[in-house]
Amino acid sequence: MPRITLTRRQTLLGSVALSATVAMPSLSRAQSRPLITHGIMSGDVAHDGAVIWSRADREAKMLVEWATTESMTDARVVPGLAVGTPTDYAGKLALTGLPSDQDIFYRVTMSDLADGTLSEPMTGTFRTAPMGKRDVSFVWSGDTAGQGWGIDEDRGGMTTYATMNNHAPDFFLHSGDTVYADGPLKEEVVLDDGTIWKNVVTPAKTKVAETLDEFRGQHLYNYMDKNVRAFNASVPMISQWDDHEVTNNWYPDEMLTADDRYEEKSLQVLSARAARAFHEMMPTRQVMSEPMRVYRKVSYGPLLDIFVIDMRTYRGDNTANTETEGAPFLGAEQLAWLKREMVNSTATWKVIASDMPIGMMVRDGDNMENGANGDGPVLGRENDIATILSFIKAAEINNTVWLTADVHYTAAHHYSPDRAIFQEFEPFWEFVSGPLHAGTFGPSDYDNTFGPEVRFAKHPEAGQANLPPSDGLQFFGKVDISADTGIMTVRLMDSADVELWSVELEPKTAI
Repeated sequence: MPRITLTRRQTLLGSVALSATVAMPSLSRAQSRPLITHGIMSGDVAHDGAVIWSRADREAKMLVEWATTESMTDARVVPGLAVGTPTDYAGKLALTGLPSDQDIFYRVTMSDLADGTLSEPMTGTFRTAPMGKRDVSFVWSGDTAGQGWGIDEDRGGMTTYATMNNHAPDFFLHSGDTVYADGPLKEEVVLDDGTIWKNVVTPAKTKVAETLDEFRGQHLYNYMDKNVRAFNASVPMISQWDDHEVTNNWYPDEMLTADDRYEEKSLQVLSARAARAFHEMMPTRQVMSEPMRVYRKVSYGPLLDIFVIDMRTYRGDNTANTETEGAPFLGAEQLAWLKREMVNSTATWKVIASDMPIGMMVRDGDNMENGANGDGPVLGRENDIATILSFIKAAEINNTVWLTADVHYTAAHHYSPDRAIFQEFEPFWEFVSGPLHAGTFGPSDYDNTFGPEVRFAKHPEAGQANLPPSDGLQFFGKVDISADTGIMTVRLMDSADVELWSVELEPKTAI
């Protein structure tokens, strides 16, 4: 696939704009030309369209052109979008009417609303989804800038993004914890080997995020990294959220009464601000009637449908998760949507993009964070997982695969009713990856309710925790689907681009 990367001049412009916007806003407004401050992105690519994101340093009109040639000689102009203070000068434009299965080259320019002066343009590329069968390749992972590990420019910044970029994937699935809004950064951290990790620090990263601007600043921080900006310009994103977009292990009715870092204690208030910032700063397609909704289906041709689910917004309180009658987790509307969309899917492979794993036990103090709660029958939040799995079996929906992150190491899990307490489901795989650029932990304990078997795992040695990205235990996954055979190959990779483990999955139905 032809690629466009940021030139050295564009990278320098982005750095200048960022420091001007964050540290000296009056200087930025005094520039003779507008600036694109944090690069460009595409997302939620379809066979005939995509969402384009960018941000200016002032009130401006976001102008987008697209073409099917790198020279842009056949460029078509999209009606501009005014960006200003209501969205912190960020904007998203939906491109429509694109040809399917085509390399699309796009150019973003900001026009000053006051005098029409144009910014230096930035260019990017993506490929639209096919209508017919062709090979499909994508990457996934999660967890960016967590546990105190931000951008250390002396160590190359967020280098896993550069590694993924080298694979030229069709798209990237960010499985959550896209930012760490509850993770302030220190300028320096002394590592075990005596060297110093030096974080770039912005005002938004000096404290936990509470205001809308502080939540926006979490996303903008990550876009300072040169690897992230180059990746975003080359690879379209499908993004979902988990907990750290708001705060660790949050649930909607939580009150942060014991956390002195927060003046705003209500998670209803904090999560609403975080959700708005997430959608403003990510190239997500938003439903007009439900603009803050995260769950959605993204179709990528006849071989693949991706069902992005949300395990955070609709949950009840974190408890021991042993309620015999079940406990709120995915919510009735999302469950109904997932069933309906999976039944209607004609794609060979159905990927359920989950922000948390199924059988790994994730704790919140004495309570549980995800569905797993220890060996035994279906209890608490596990009821929603059992509902999905039993429905897939009853509806005879073939070729489902779960992809997730969250636990800060990489693993391959096979689930089977032969090993499970609950047995009304067909065997399936779950693959875990991450972190992209955060502390590494592990391993987790497992729950036998759905019969998980660990086929592969890589994590720190026992007693080690929060290892820095410089230790190399940063992970992503790569999925390739063959148009000829329909075989899905899943690879678990590390930041050095070493293939750690792989498996070939044959589809149950003819392609």
